[in-house]
Order: sequence, then C-alpha cells, then structure tokens
Amino acid sequence: MKLLLMFSAVIAGTVLPIQAALNGKMGKAVGDPVYATFISFVVGSVGLFAYIMFARTDLSGITYARQVSWSVWVAGLLGAFYVASVIILAPKLGVALTFGLIVAGQLGISLAMDHFGLLGIPVHTINWQRIVGILLIVSGVVLIRNF
Repeated sequence: MKLLLMFSAVIAGTVLPIQAALNGKMGKAVGDPVYATFISFVVGSVGLFAYIMFARTDLSGITYARQVSWSVWVAGLLGAFYVASVIILAPKLGVALTFGLIVAGQLGISLAMDHFGLLGIPVHTINWQRIVGILLIVSGVVLIRNF
C-alpha cells in the first residue's frame, strides 16, 4: 500500500510541470498571471464539483469546516500564491529550474516542519542523511541553473 501511495505522489508531481506550462500559456493569452490563476482555480473548482456529483460524495462533513481556525483557510491563499508564482516564473526561468527551486524550498520547509512538529504533524528530527538529501537537491538546482 505504501508503494502505491509513493507512486501516486510521483504521478502527482509529474502533473505540476505540465500544469505550469499550460498555465503559462493561459497567462500569456490573457495577459495577466492573476487572471490565469483565477481561470485555473475556476476550472479546477468546476472539475471538483463534477467529480463530487459523479461520485455522489457525502457532503455532510463540509459543515465542520466552520469549526477550524481561520489560519486553516489560508491554505487556499497559499495555493493561489503558488499557482500565480509558477505562472510567472516558469516562462522566465524555465520549468526545470523553477521546479528545482520549488522542490528545494518544499524540502527545506518540510524538514523544519518535521523536526519541530509544526502544524501538528508528527516529529521526525533532522539528521545528517536528511541534510545530505537537501544538499543534493540544491546541487541539482545549481547544475540545472548553470547548464
């Protein structure tokens, strides 16, 4: 089961550069990365709504969303920031460098979140192997940038 989950994570990662390229085209077509981000979120919302209707998803749990802290709702803004950033950066830096830097940033904050148990996640302390992993990612970004 864990192998299937890991495979799913890799597949999810493969769609991000494709999404970046397509959103970049939309940004160019509409002349504004914020409009392109808005369009992306509207299309995604329509797709999710269609899935919910098709799968006959039980929506009763949605009422619990009112009970979460306001800070949890910031996730939507972070998603919009991320998509807008990729729309701006990918055409200027290239998809490989953009995502190399994104992955480096993701792993850096992920290590800190794991180490300190931020946002309620289980603690996984930083060790030398994890530091080497980050250094290898950063080295890869440097190689992509320079070659």
